[in-house]
Amino acid sequence: MSAVIAGLAGLICGVLSGLGVGGGTLLMVWMTAVMGIAQKSAQGINLLFFLPTAACALVFHIKNRLIRPRIVLPAILAGCVCAAGAAALAAAMDTGALRRLFGGFLIVVGLRELVAAQRDRKAR
Repeated sequence: MSAVIAGLAGLICGVLSGLGVGGGTLLMVWMTAVMGIAQKSAQGINLLFFLPTAACALVFHIKNRLIRPRIVLPAILAGCVCAAGAAALAAAMDTGALRRLFGGFLIVVGLRELVAAQRDRKAR
């Protein structure tokens, strides 16, 4: 039964990833909060989830000419450097501190989205 639930979570998060919404972030929440997987393990699983889902979505974005090489190439280089540093930092951090940082990140993003939705509603 857990394989079916994991498949459903992958399905939902894959759809969200394809839409560019951040399905990986929701997958992290599901793995840590619902499945009780340790934060560091969930991060590794999330990275493996991200690679094929991003590759699939990328095919369609390239086909629709939505990729701008002059913008994306510097972002890729900077992202790789920072990801390596952040992964090393995360591996050295206490799991509890890592969870609190991730939870704080989710709260900040959620509040930002609520404020943006209110602003958009008032602008109409």
